[in-house]
Amino acid sequence: MNKLIIIGNLTRDPELRTTQDGTSVCNFTVAVNRKVRTDGHPEADYFRVTAWRTLGENCVKYLSKGKKVCVTGAISARGYTGGDGSTHASLDLLADEVEFLTPRSTDPGTGRDAG
Repeated sequence: MNKLIIIGNLTRDPELRTTQDGTSVCNFTVAVNRKVRTDGHPEADYFRVTAWRTLGENCVKYLSKGKKVCVTGAISARGYTGGDGSTHASLDLLADEVEFLTPRSTDPGTGRDAG
């Protein structure tokens, strides 16, 4: 069984596109803070999330940079070579569920009521 649950914050606004057959797909990245800190600064792991169809459409509608989410789904790791020739790794999460954890009336930057 391949199932991962992450809780973190979006690093940028979600992007929605449509495949050639008309299927909606949304991509966004979630930063998950680690408990271990280096020099007093938090470290984070970054997960690329893909949400298909209605789930993806809802993510674009209700999420934005800084919002906190809980994502459940299957994880895959892949390696790639960057433009500078260096080797990198990416953690990709295919979302089964996305729970929006930031209340609608809360400003994600301050954690205070925006209204």
